[in-house]
Amino acid sequence: MHPNDGRVVSNFIVQALNNQPITIYGQGQQTRSFCYVDDLLNGLLRLMDTERGFTGPINIGNPIEFTVRNLAETVISLTGSRSKLEFRPLPTDDPMQRQPDISLAKSKLGWMPTIQLEQGLRSTIEYFEALLNANEVSRTGRDRLDQPQV
Repeated sequence: MHPNDGRVVSNFIVQALNNQPITIYGQGQQTRSFCYVDDLLNGLLRLMDTERGFTGPINIGNPIEFTVRNLAETVISLTGSRSKLEFRPLPTDDPMQRQPDISLAKSKLGWMPTIQLEQGLRSTIEYFEALLNANEVSRTGRDRLDQPQV
């Protein structure tokens, strides 16, 4: 994941690690389902190993929903951030719910996600901490953690 890819998980984590306001559109009641990359890859590998002639389409994702606000609060908690929530107008094209139906993945692939949201977020936060620290060291020659906190 790129720190500036515009996706909700990377946005929230980067904002939290930098103690910036967490940008939420609307009141954050829209739901999203998050699938950790290891689960996704496992599902794709199983799809590639299906019987000849099965082409899908098939949903590979996590059907457990979380509100965007819950995601933001979880990220703040896991990072120990001082970030506050900042609410902005909800775009008209922002869906209120995103939840994949993985029944075909369960029946045809014997697959379902196993990594819970917090576990995936912890790994993703570690990744972004390392990435942001490496970028700061390469840009300034100093680790941002060595700099005085304002």
